[in-house]
Amino acid sequence: MATDTSRTIRLAHSPDADDAFMFWALAAGRIDTGDRRYVHELGDIESLNRRALAGELEVTAVSLHAYAYLADRYALLAHGASVGDGYGPRIVARGPRPADPQAALGGESLLVAVPGELTTAFLALKLYQPAARHVVVPFDQIEEYVAAGRAEAGLLIHEGQLTYADRGLHLWVDLGEWWHDETGLPLPLGGNVVRRDLGEALMRDIARDLKASIQYGLAHRAEALAHATTYGRGLDASRIDRFVGMYVNTYTVDYGPTGRQAVSELLARAHGAGLLPERVDVTFVAG
Repeated sequence: MATDTSRTIRLAHSPDADDAFMFWALAAGRIDTGDRRYVHELGDIESLNRRALAGELEVTAVSLHAYAYLADRYALLAHGASVGDGYGPRIVARGPRPADPQAALGGESLLVAVPGELTTAFLALKLYQPAARHVVVPFDQIEEYVAAGRAEAGLLIHEGQLTYADRGLHLWVDLGEWWHDETGLPLPLGGNVVRRDLGEALMRDIARDLKASIQYGLAHRAEALAHATTYGRGLDASRIDRFVGMYVNTYTVDYGPTGRQAVSELLARAHGAGLLPERVDVTFVAG
């Protein structure tokens, strides 16, 4: 009797247009994965961060902030990163941008709605203004939360970066732009990690599969975008195209030297500011 020697790998990512674009070829069976069978799971990034802390998943998308607490159990895949090159999470508010938004965000009476304390967006906010007061709100409810007056400002990730003006909100700070001005580097926001106990050979195979999926999507962009549209949460086709173009870029195929430097710089600055308890030894696994 034949024996099934396939290896089932749970692969988790956000239900967002950029992640859907990256993983489309893998999910659609367009990539030869040998004896590796991928089971895709979807979850918002903060819940995936928490699941990774528990070591539940073989492969998962995580925030680079969360990776600081996962490095002993997971290695960072060199492929699949979401990196903002001069743009990133945006701080918006009901009122017009003040002359000094950094000072305003440090005010005792100002509350910022954030998408989770392990998100890189939150880490960037605390690097920008350590005194900022915050409340955690599901990422897809922050615009409404701010528009309703429940918080003075909101920290937007995902498609909220493109839709806030539809609710009459004003841009105060683009944290990716601020980070680039500070460091000359792009802002690494999210990445994919692989559990170290799978062993080096399987980790490299997984990295190769993920890289192939990204490259296939970029080579068949129209098909991949059509799939990504189903995860657009109300974005029209032009905005989905723009959003995918922002976060599926050359750094997504491979961090490269600049992307790797950006990860190290972000985590080093966070440690230096007392926002991370330890220095992080980052391991990249390339396919």
